[in-house]
Amino acid sequence: MLRVNEGIDPLLRRPFSICGTTDGEIALILYKIAGHGTEILSGKKAGEKLSVMGPLGQGFTLPGQNEKAVLVAGGIGIAPLYFLACALKDNQMEFMSGFDTSGNIISPEKIAGRSINISIATDDGSEGYSGMVTGLLDEYLDKNIYEKDSIIIYACGPSAMLKKVSSIAACREIPCQVSMEALMACGLGACQGCAVKVFPQNDLTLYRHVCKDGPVFPAHIIDWGAI
Repeated sequence: MLRVNEGIDPLLRRPFSICGTTDGEIALILYKIAGHGTEILSGKKAGEKLSVMGPLGQGFTLPGQNEKAVLVAGGIGIAPLYFLACALKDNQMEFMSGFDTSGNIISPEKIAGRSINISIATDDGSEGYSGMVTGLLDEYLDKNIYEKDSIIIYACGPSAMLKKVSSIAACREIPCQVSMEALMACGLGACQGCAVKVFPQNDLTLYRHVCKDGPVFPAHIIDWGAI
């Protein structure tokens, strides 16, 4: 949770995923200018100090030694998946990312210099697979259907994309972890502003907080019809 400015403009901190680290000391934040807060952030200069609260919440559970990670990112949702990819070996994962057009493609090399093989999908067909990244996921799983018992899907992106990925995983009985995006105020689960409806688990809780209980959840517990 990052305070982008001193004072009350804006009043609330902004939530960001950790995108990676360099030198074991520097945390990388990947962001897109989408509003007043990120516009202010884009004007910060090297050496300026910002108040940071974190790390918070729950992250991805890493795959087992004999399991294959299939990473599915949508747009800026590539950020936490890049961090996850840095913890995996190249032969242990398949990384795919979707963007609306080629001009908005985010290259991993520009994030931290590490080259990662990523399959690209663009909605307008200007580069890579023509269509949504969920279509690319469908194709990959169809080609590797006999390996489905060893596959784990990890996804981050817009809610509509996560809902589709969850459905694809459920139909094939493949475990799936999703990193949810939500507006957050406190980052600690106190304000309940980022609550999402879930199917009751052992504790019969009907809502979980993205900031505290997530942002990563098993996809099957989310009530996607309520989102």
